[in-house]
Amino acid sequence: MGYETFIARRYLKSGRFFVSVSTWITILGVTLGVAVVCFVMSMHNGFESEIRARLLGTTSHISIFPFRGGLIEDYLPLVDSLESIEGVVAASPFVYYKAAISSSTGGDGIIVRGIDLEMEKRTSNLARDIKLGEYAFDPIIEHDDETGEADTTTGMILGKHVAERLGVYVGQSVVLYSMRGEDLKRHARPRMARFHISGIFETGMYEFDASMGYISLQKAQELFKTGDAVTTLHLKLDDIYRAEEMTPVIDSMLDYRYDVVPWNILHKNLFSWIKIEKYILFLGFILIVIVAAFSIVSNLVIVTMEKRSEIGILKTIGAVPYSIGKIFVFKGLTIATGGVVFGWVLALLAAYLQNRFELVALPAEIYFISYLPIEVHLLDFLGAGLVTFVICFLAALYPAVQASRLAVIDVLRQ
Repeated sequence: MGYETFIARRYLKSGRFFVSVSTWITILGVTLGVAVVCFVMSMHNGFESEIRARLLGTTSHISIFPFRGGLIEDYLPLVDSLESIEGVVAASPFVYYKAAISSSTGGDGIIVRGIDLEMEKRTSNLARDIKLGEYAFDPIIEHDDETGEADTTTGMILGKHVAERLGVYVGQSVVLYSMRGEDLKRHARPRMARFHISGIFETGMYEFDASMGYISLQKAQELFKTGDAVTTLHLKLDDIYRAEEMTPVIDSMLDYRYDVVPWNILHKNLFSWIKIEKYILFLGFILIVIVAAFSIVSNLVIVTMEKRSEIGILKTIGAVPYSIGKIFVFKGLTIATGGVVFGWVLALLAAYLQNRFELVALPAEIYFISYLPIEVHLLDFLGAGLVTFVICFLAALYPAVQASRLAVIDVLRQ
């Protein structure tokens, strides 16, 4: 260890009361700046990962649509062909349209997806998201209390918030209405289909829980008059980050007859917004570190004024200006080191407490999810630490240069 480092450490511990308090306040400022930057970056990582996981748990890794809003016929052989591709775990078809829904206490508009339960189970998380009831569409016989007539209804899986708005729970009946495929010029009436609520799901994403319901594929084909065809195919991959790479391969295999869209393109606007916001907030919170760096400048200037006699003695015994400057740069970097380490610890503690106890909740109808998840990335912490060191180094240069320029004769005169 050189004498410059030794003296810099001594200057941290010695000095007047005001100087010592000023040093600790400066370290605290750097600590809070680093902690806020690291926590905000981790918050965005968690937010992005949670949104991605819940979106892909419902919408899949690659979606295959027919061109110009048509239908996909002969979808079962197509599913077999897609599942034979290396990297594709499973494929599932579904019918996807909007419909009106009513219960005995209310009505609403929802998005209806007709699915095959076994195939959907392999490509989405719907089965795991069932909170009440069962993952099934088993038919039951209902009796009308007034007429005594019996009616067989199949099951429907409904989003939690839709069920709350309609005032229904497991076992109760709802009616779906569809005008798809009808000629409106002939005063057509909507087709109706009666279902009972067999399950209620909750993905944690308000957008899905408040607007989606699932029925059997066959019932959806009847309700929306698609015949033996579907509107979309979903693919689940063994690695979600290969979706864009595999898209042209799948497109080529399908002879470019369909629109093959990977998840990062399907939800491009959402994830682009998250990424841009992360960069903007990072730059914004770096300003906190810059403010703390001004404290380093003022602290070192005060130390320079207090230690004028010691600086004069060092120069008298042969210390060169470069060495004098190093003393103050080392002190600034020591403050930065303490602030960075304490900031990392504080950010990790805050991340643990948030993930463990979910202290900060979010309005799900605005932010898609109901709590603030935290996901720590090593590179974010290292990046925040590196930027802090650079800022603190630059902040320490001015007082270091001023200290190195002190003339021995001026010190002796005082």
